[in-house]
Amino acid sequence: MTGGSLGDQPWAWLAAAAMVFALAGCIKGVVGLGLPTVSMALLALLVVPAEAAALLIVPSLVTNLWQLRPFAALRPLLRRLGGMQLGVCGGTWLGAWLLGAPAGAWSRAMLGVALIAYGVWGLMGARLSVPARAEPWLSPAVGLATGWVTAATGVFVVPAVPYLKALGLQRDALVQAMGLCFTVSTLALAGGLAFNASYPLPTLILSAWMLVPALLGMALGARIRQRMSAVWFRRCLMVGLLALGVYMVADVLAWHGFASS
Repeated sequence: MTGGSLGDQPWAWLAAAAMVFALAGCIKGVVGLGLPTVSMALLALLVVPAEAAALLIVPSLVTNLWQLRPFAALRPLLRRLGGMQLGVCGGTWLGAWLLGAPAGAWSRAMLGVALIAYGVWGLMGARLSVPARAEPWLSPAVGLATGWVTAATGVFVVPAVPYLKALGLQRDALVQAMGLCFTVSTLALAGGLAFNASYPLPTLILSAWMLVPALLGMALGARIRQRMSAVWFRRCLMVGLLALGVYMVADVLAWHGFASS
């Protein structure tokens, strides 16, 4: 199986990580999401999921705070989605307490399953609709599920993004709502990692350095977005995530079967 430790080959790993965050930032610059998902998916091929999750904290937090603008329009979203954000925090911290930091073969498999689910949902283009009367109880439940997935895998797009799209928000409000959910999820994940002693200061410093290639990638992605169809780019992204997810699950199952024989 692939995946090692941050200290195995520091310089080679640093270059690879910078390339990962540049690519993930580029994707976020084009389609408005994907930095944590893509970076977790690719970094998990190099290191254990807990280290990958720790590295994405600063780039994810800063880029999602940027996505929250304009801040003046944030209050209505906070009122509407406050229960969901509480659920995200509760689910993430409960998962961190019960599951520990993302680690081991089965955490990698769970990340693969999350990527497969997200890729299939994106390719199907299914339109979901949530009635207003269901939001008071459904939002916290979706937040709790998203937090649990975040604690287990470091990825916080499932089921949050499909749910937000089902609320019928206008485009700008949807982008801002995703930024809100991703920001809260990033902070909750950082708290969960700290609780499990999986976020030492050197990793925080390295995570801050990874912000540079992520921002450069976002700038490049913004230029690409002006020249190509975001719809086709998003489809390619979903196919790539689906393929990565299948590879991760198959790799874990093959390794587990070999180890058991």
